[in-house]
Amino acid sequence: MEKELAIDYPNRSSLAKPGLRRAANNGSGAKSSPQGENEMKTRNARARGVAKAMMIALCALAAGAASAQDRKPSPVKVDPDGTVHAPAMSVPVSSLLSPEGKAYMAEHLRQMQQPELLVQKDGVPVFMEPYLARQRVLFPHDKVDTKIGGVHVYDYTPKAGVAPENRNRVLINLHGGGFMGCFQGCGELESLPLTSLGRVRVVAVDYRQGPEHRFPAASEDVAAVYRELLKTYPAQNIGIYGCSAGGMLTGMSVAWFQAHGLPKPGAIGIFCAGATLSSSGFGGDADFFTGPLGDARPPAPWPPVRPVSDSSGMPYLAGASIKDPLVSPTASDAVLSQFPPTLLITATRGFELSSTVYTHTQLVRLGVEADLHVWEGLFHGFFYNADVPESRQAYNVMLKFFDKHLGR
Repeated sequence: MEKELAIDYPNRSSLAKPGLRRAANNGSGAKSSPQGENEMKTRNARARGVAKAMMIALCALAAGAASAQDRKPSPVKVDPDGTVHAPAMSVPVSSLLSPEGKAYMAEHLRQMQQPELLVQKDGVPVFMEPYLARQRVLFPHDKVDTKIGGVHVYDYTPKAGVAPENRNRVLINLHGGGFMGCFQGCGELESLPLTSLGRVRVVAVDYRQGPEHRFPAASEDVAAVYRELLKTYPAQNIGIYGCSAGGMLTGMSVAWFQAHGLPKPGAIGIFCAGATLSSSGFGGDADFFTGPLGDARPPAPWPPVRPVSDSSGMPYLAGASIKDPLVSPTASDAVLSQFPPTLLITATRGFELSSTVYTHTQLVRLGVEADLHVWEGLFHGFFYNADVPESRQAYNVMLKFFDKHLGR
């Protein structure tokens, strides 16, 4: 085989030494030198390598063609406009959660499928009752049921007393609940950790809600409380924060302050929310994938059951446009660019995720100091359970942010 390859190798004779060619042609019968034999072996080895490489390439091409014929069509379908049709799938709790976080996530999903646990009793959803009882033990506090600026509030202070560095500071909490309740429940769950751990005064506002009241009633109530507190505290020493509807209302209130000549607060926290709305939720991708993963409920339908419009499905916002910057501050660069330092908190299974991320992007684009913190694997309003490490992390982030940005 080697001899045949040597005879057929292109230009083999031109590669031999001149002296060797003469020896071969003079009929003397002289043998080739060792150097010539080595060169021949090298050329033959190269030829064998080329042949082997060609064979491997042909086999690979044949295998690829057979594999392409046997491959099943993808179960994921994509429309020309980019709409993705995904098949049913199984999603476990995140492997990156703490052990407590994993158990909490699984428990929450099971609870969301029990309607009797979602009913509110005295402003506290049944499934939140254990969290509230636990917080009242963990976070010693004093509470005064009173009015500020004519608006009903709970005024919280830590049992250990307000820290010296916080004597000229106050936080305003705007509770969650979809503008449909959850006061005192959500308000207390959002206020107790901060007043106790941060040793700071927290005023939780019992603002007007739907369906009895309509926008801008809640914004007016927050402004009334804020205006009254401005008589005691400089604006830069006041922080405002809230979760879910309260997070929305925090952004809406800052826009309302601008429209009515009130100074902006020292810092704000938009938690479990963003400054956008859609006709089916907060808007963005999260409207469609976080429902099942975060709250064990179906995603928003697409195409939508009702025509896409400029209105929200929340009774409180009936008649209001989601393009109004007093409702969705991201609708106006002029409004959003005047926001104070803003902390945004969400989780990868929270239905507000897209809105929170988008709001942060817009704030940064406009030069507003903004921090975004996203907790892996958790859901909307996850930090109500104070025994989960991830909740404690969130409290720490909140308190550090306000301590950094509020005046003294």
